[in-house]
Amino acid sequence: MSNFWDVVWLMVSTFFFVAYLIIMFQIVVDLFRDSELGGGSKVLWVLGLIFLPVFTAIVYIVARGKGMAQRQQASMQKAKADTEAYIKEVAGKSPAQHIAEAKALLDAGTISAAEFERLKAKALS
Repeated sequence: MSNFWDVVWLMVSTFFFVAYLIIMFQIVVDLFRDSELGGGSKVLWVLGLIFLPVFTAIVYIVARGKGMAQRQQASMQKAKADTEAYIKEVAGKSPAQHIAEAKALLDAGTISAAEFERLKAKALS
């Protein structure tokens, strides 16, 4: 019977330890993400996390929780914008953009109507 409770205790303690590590990781990431916080303050927070981790984590979340959420949201929005820009860059121009460029070349007399039709067909394929 004690073997069952040992397993239960192991699962509960493992859950809380992993949750603790996630919280500590989030706090450290937030400390270094915040450009407004000075280096000395960052050092004090890290020392607090090393020597009084649970107390410091609670104080940090209470004192800086709102800013922590805002910095996380700003980071997510920047990552999303960067991803969208990369996808647009890799995907290249849309067929409409290729046709518009070919039309501009046709209007300027740089290409013939047959070349325009060929470029248009290529863009639509």
